[in-house]
Amino acid sequence: MPLVSVVMPVYNSAATLGAAVRSVLTQTHADVELLVTDDQSSDSSMDLLMEFAAQDERVLPRTAPERGGAGRARNLAIERARGDYVAFLDSDDLWLPEKTETQLAFAADGDAPLTFTSYYKMDADYDGESIDWVPNGRVIRARDHVDYRAMLRRDYIGALTAMYDRNALGTRLMPEMRKRQDYALWLSIMRDGADARGLAEPLAVYRAGQTGSLSSNKMSLVKYNWSLYREHEGLSVPRATRALAGAVWQSLRNARI
Repeated sequence: MPLVSVVMPVYNSAATLGAAVRSVLTQTHADVELLVTDDQSSDSSMDLLMEFAAQDERVLPRTAPERGGAGRARNLAIERARGDYVAFLDSDDLWLPEKTETQLAFAADGDAPLTFTSYYKMDADYDGESIDWVPNGRVIRARDHVDYRAMLRRDYIGALTAMYDRNALGTRLMPEMRKRQDYALWLSIMRDGADARGLAEPLAVYRAGQTGSLSSNKMSLVKYNWSLYREHEGLSVPRATRALAGAVWQSLRNARI
């Protein structure tokens, strides 16, 4: 059975961390390792992680040597991965119990080394515990197939649902940008010739961020997208402008969801 390395960055997440960790440990596919990097939290996040680690050897927490942001925290975890697949989950989101099992079967049945799924979008005050029934939230539908050209217009992949095949792609790290690190990773994989396949079934729960969080103000991503298109992807000004226009339109549309 394939081992799945689950990457989780943590910073002052004690309020939501327990539900996220439990959602990984209760997967119907139990062959997982949870690689957590605590980014110098000042709350009880690391204490909680150590309690989980004492109870379950699959929980493998480490503290980052210095504050480096979510991208660096994820990379420190990815560098420790031993699994056949690398998957991602933030400390305020969670998975439905069958997520890993279903997605592994989907990945094995196709020819794309990067897969993702639909997911539920819930309010920030969602209790994070009701994962044994279908949450009453809006479903963000996964596209069947995504290639590099489509991804330049919009990031179709919810990071909490993404999983890549290490045997096919090797160990792939995220560019250490303050925002959009996950988007940059998907683009780099596709730029190298791989496409991504989406599974229609919603298998994860995304909690919308509070005001001031990285995910709360989509329009604040404009400058980061521009930097990504120009510096990371090397797009010309006209092509970057077209991609940015599409991203802005999508951000405005998502804000109404």
